Amino acid sequence: MKIEEVVKSGAVDFSGIPSSYYLLGLLSAFENRFQAMADSTMKEISWKQFFAIICINLCKEPPTLKELSEILGSSHQNVKQILLKLENKGFIEFRTDEEDKRKQRIVLTKRCIKFCEKNNDMSIEIMSKMFDGISEKDLKTTIKTITNIEKNMRTMVEDKE
Repeated sequence: MKIEEVVKSGAVDFSGIPSSYYLLGLLSAFENRFQAMADSTMKEISWKQFFAIICINLCKEPPTLKELSEILGSSHQNVKQILLKLENKGFIEFRTDEEDKRKQRIVLTKRCIKFCEKNNDMSIEIMSKMFDGISEKDLKTTIKTITNIEKNMRTMVEDKE
């Protein structure tokens, strides 16, 4: 069921819910729906695996597991599981860091790069359709809002420690 259908159906009473609570629920529901759509579109890999590849690709140098975990905002254990699946599929390799032999760097393979090139047009089309009719101003406002929420959340966690 689509989010707007849930709201209109009357099956759930959203009256009296503060906008901040509604937004967090909306983001969670959106993430679930987006992940299901992306997983069914990609076939070969999951959305979480593809997102890890995107983040690795954006890094100026191949990241370590710790660095990638921080970028993804996920635990070391969860990211390790994602990476092991990608390694088994031949999409990434772990390589020893040249300067610090204790560190393992995550490198995209030629197979992964070919996969990304093959799926690039599809990704562009999906993104174009998803953001159709949404202004750059609205996107920047949304980015700023979520970034500020995350900053506040980090402050709360740091204050607890």
